[in-house]
Amino acid sequence: MTGTTQDDYTDRYARRVRGMTTSEIRALFAVASRPEVVSLAGGSPYIAALPLDAVGEMLNKLGSEQGATSLQYGIGQGTIELREQICEVMSLSGITGASPDDVVVTVGGQQALDLLARLFLDPGDVVLAEGPTYVGALGVFQAAQAQVRHVAMDADGLIPAALEEAIAEGVASGRPAKFLYTIPTFQNPAGVTLSEARREEILDICERAGLLVIEDDPYGMLSFEGDAPRPLRARRREGVFYCSTFSKTFAPGLRVGWILAPHAVRDKLVMMSEANVLCPSAFAQGAVTQYLTTMPWREQIKVYREIYRERRDALLSALEDLMPAGTSWTRPTGGLFIWATLPDGLDSKAMVPRAIAARVAYVPGTGFYADGTGRNNMRLNYSFSTPERLREGVRRLSGVIEQELATRAVFGASATISSPRRRGPAAADTPGPDLA
Repeated sequence: MTGTTQDDYTDRYARRVRGMTTSEIRALFAVASRPEVVSLAGGSPYIAALPLDAVGEMLNKLGSEQGATSLQYGIGQGTIELREQICEVMSLSGITGASPDDVVVTVGGQQALDLLARLFLDPGDVVLAEGPTYVGALGVFQAAQAQVRHVAMDADGLIPAALEEAIAEGVASGRPAKFLYTIPTFQNPAGVTLSEARREEILDICERAGLLVIEDDPYGMLSFEGDAPRPLRARRREGVFYCSTFSKTFAPGLRVGWILAPHAVRDKLVMMSEANVLCPSAFAQGAVTQYLTTMPWREQIKVYREIYRERRDALLSALEDLMPAGTSWTRPTGGLFIWATLPDGLDSKAMVPRAIAARVAYVPGTGFYADGTGRNNMRLNYSFSTPERLREGVRRLSGVIEQELATRAVFGASATISSPRRRGPAAADTPGPDLA
């Protein structure tokens, strides 16, 4: 094997690996983390808002007083103490009467999606998902060798008629969808929320079609304008798998999430989790348990809401003041993201090199589609940077867009605008959904 390179292993990879590609977000991390770059790209919570001294003391006591258990192996389903607390947390969103027996603790929300994909998807199966949708879910479905069909959204979330059409197309083609994957509340990346009226309609459509629903709800407690609509799982018990995480309301570094599943499939999920990770971290579960037991976590969520509301407002204000004509964006009422649409003819992915040169980072819209569309869109995050930093980021970004528009005006639609140093054929424009 002397002299073997990574490429020499290509013909040995499993088929499910050969089509895997690096996500748009991962590819940006190396440059977006530089201090001179204003990053609007990530989705990191503002952990500095936590009482870190108190959290550190709590973790120290967990190790010194409960180390014999918290540093030991645990059980595949997760500790009963944490599962009981998870049921209490869900009750605040309207999911009442949930049993700890039906909760499976996972290594973050990402493992929850992976377990459900392993449970339900065979190679070639079809998944319905909003367009755009969470890039991490696309990676999971890609690894499962599934095909994602996007369903259109607007400012009120998933469009019921578009969902019915997608279901009917799958049936007509002989490849009906296995499930609908949806982030109905403060959607990532679009920032929109499925309206109250549509929630019941979407559930009715799925029930008539016998279509399972995977509801991903990491942001539901981060509402800026009153309470968020009740989750889908609060309305229907059967056929809805509810996934969430403590990454956005406590700390992502602990990697603790969960699935609330219909009782009939709970054991399968536990067995799959045991095969996957043996057991979730007992120390991480203990840390979340202690946090929920001993610290004012409800007040901390209010702190997060206030910080993120201020930063959302700062980003929206900067966009209003500084963005060129023809640019539009969503106006989220919670969560972490704004979805922007560029003026006609611009390509957010091709524009990245010029943006990095201007020391600003964002995520191109193509990362949130399985089919490579979304080239005139971008995701902007407001949770991590200060209001002043957000405004500076928009100032730099608007300058980049203006340069792109000027290049197009001078050289015409056939000019490549991906770099200030290079011209050539432009990528085809593919409009994203109307989310403005």
